[in-house]
Amino acid sequence: MRISVCGIACEACPRMVKGLCPNGDTGCLPKKNRFCQIATCAFEKGVARCFECVEFPCETTKSGPIAYGYCEYISGKA
Repeated sequence: MRISVCGIACEACPRMVKGLCPNGDTGCLPKKNRFCQIATCAFEKGVARCFECVEFPCETTKSGPIAYGYCEYISGKA
């Protein structure tokens, strides 16, 4: 199972399932990506997954596929 930069399993990502992932079968990686603010942010912060960032969860996290409340919960900041 691949875990994308946002933290969701690529196989469960709606874009991947529909064949609409801009990165094809590789899934989302931390790099500049005009389609994904999370991938760009992780790249700029030098982390492999957004939840590895000290600022997680943040405003950028809200644009991702995982509910913000759950992000707060897993970060211990809820």
